[in-house]
Amino acid sequence: MVRENEEDAFMRDLKHLIFFENLLQEANNDLVKQARNEGKKALGYTCYFMPEVLLDLPGCFGVRLRAPRSASPDMATYYMSGRTCHYGRSLMERALEGGFNFLDAQMATETCTVTCRFQEHLQRMDIIQNPDFFCEFCDVPFKKTENSMVHFRKQLQAHVLDKLQEKFSIDVSDEALLAAIEEHNEVCRLITEIGSYRKLDNPTITGYEFHVIQLVSLTCPKYLILPYLRETAEELRSRELDRKPTWRVKVALAGAENDDPDFTKLIESCGALVVADRYCYGSLPGREEIAVDEGQSPLDAIARHYLATSMCPRFMPQDLMRGRKKYLADIVRQYKADGLIVASNKFCEYWSYERTMDALILPRDYGIPTCSIEKEYVNSASGQLRTRFQAFIESIEIKKIQEGGKK
Repeated sequence: MVRENEEDAFMRDLKHLIFFENLLQEANNDLVKQARNEGKKALGYTCYFMPEVLLDLPGCFGVRLRAPRSASPDMATYYMSGRTCHYGRSLMERALEGGFNFLDAQMATETCTVTCRFQEHLQRMDIIQNPDFFCEFCDVPFKKTENSMVHFRKQLQAHVLDKLQEKFSIDVSDEALLAAIEEHNEVCRLITEIGSYRKLDNPTITGYEFHVIQLVSLTCPKYLILPYLRETAEELRSRELDRKPTWRVKVALAGAENDDPDFTKLIESCGALVVADRYCYGSLPGREEIAVDEGQSPLDAIARHYLATSMCPRFMPQDLMRGRKKYLADIVRQYKADGLIVASNKFCEYWSYERTMDALILPRDYGIPTCSIEKEYVNSASGQLRTRFQAFIESIEIKKIQEGGKK
């Protein structure tokens, strides 16, 4: 609907937004079901280090796992303890409930400790009720050296391509990889274009809308979601601005696993427009095109791309740690954000350290107001979070007033 009063005009709803929201209600959504009915194999994964482009070869498709609408993970806590990340336990709970029985394989990575435990349970226990199901692990380096690149490429060959060919007769030739890269790059171009509207002084897309769009690009078969992404990109090229901004400040959102658009909606309901998504499941990084140099093998290009572009806090060298802070500061400036919210899930080992350092270094070295949040996978404490966000927004507004008075 569009208000008739021009003074109160606001942005027209995106045509496919409700459809996208419905797709995110279940891991086994309508597009996943359609692809499986067409004979394609569903391959689950949980981390950026499992290159999604390899899972989208002809005959199969990748699904980045989520546990939407989760409640208390009581059964999973029995197996994994209450002192582990709620995200990993929620995935385990959903698997025990039968929510991942559509999977034909889980392509796992030795990265986040708790998701490793979740995937080990899939491997060792008879949880997934699918006779074809198997779970395969890839080792991921902790450095970005040439030896790391070679090791990672060998891991992807042995534990992804070879297994897909052996188990499901998937074509893993260079020609098939190049075709998958081409499709992947189109998704990246569309998501990057859609996300670029957040850089406007008055953005023509909300953080919530972008969060939903980015998530469906991760959780749906690429060839089925692409037509909707193309239409959405075309729609945004002519979308009219709000007459008056509905936000008070703009913020970048960084941190750990975040597959809950309602968390972004909560921030925006407090008056802060989320204009950048530097978190796991986000597009920064995550939606950069893969370049294959002349004479380079596609697999080599893929392995190098994912190691080079990752901003994961599991990389501990000082130069990479400092580089991540500068990357965050650059994002805040590029997207014209007034501040930064860094959120980590409770008991998240890597991001607990990273969040603490971000909260210290970003204000001190870059002058960026920063709000540090520790949260659960399910935002049950929304009232407390709302209070924190409102106080942060007010502090940014006060800073702007003070800076304006000094000029």
